[in-house]
Amino acid sequence: MLETNGSLPEELRKIVKFIKYASIDIKLPEHEAVSNWDDLFKQEMASIKILIEEGIDSYCKLVVLPSTRVGTVRSLAARMKNEFPDVSKLPLVVQPTSPLDLWSGKTSKLLKISEIAGEYMDVMTIPQVHKLLNLR
Repeated sequence: MLETNGSLPEELRKIVKFIKYASIDIKLPEHEAVSNWDDLFKQEMASIKILIEEGIDSYCKLVVLPSTRVGTVRSLAARMKNEFPDVSKLPLVVQPTSPLDLWSGKTSKLLKISEIAGEYMDVMTIPQVHKLLNLR
């Protein structure tokens, strides 16, 4: 299994024959992972395209913050559905950021984020288990 941020599609192409399953992180603009989010998103989509073309079972993972706007998730899910019309082969895992205490009183927002994304893709909402187990 490969867990990747998907930012290096050409490097992925070099190793794709060794991969059976892949988890691709999709960064949101508010994660501030890079200065140009649109370029990163395009690279993530290119990586996903490679995995789909090669028949690799894959899913996308989206870590959401209590401050994540529902509209941002809607836009992202719509773009992914547009890019990959058969999203049945590309489920989306929505992960609320840890610690889960941050979500106290915000359960309805997390459910709304999942519901909105589910209008475009198959969605599962699970916590960041590695953080619950204190693993790095």
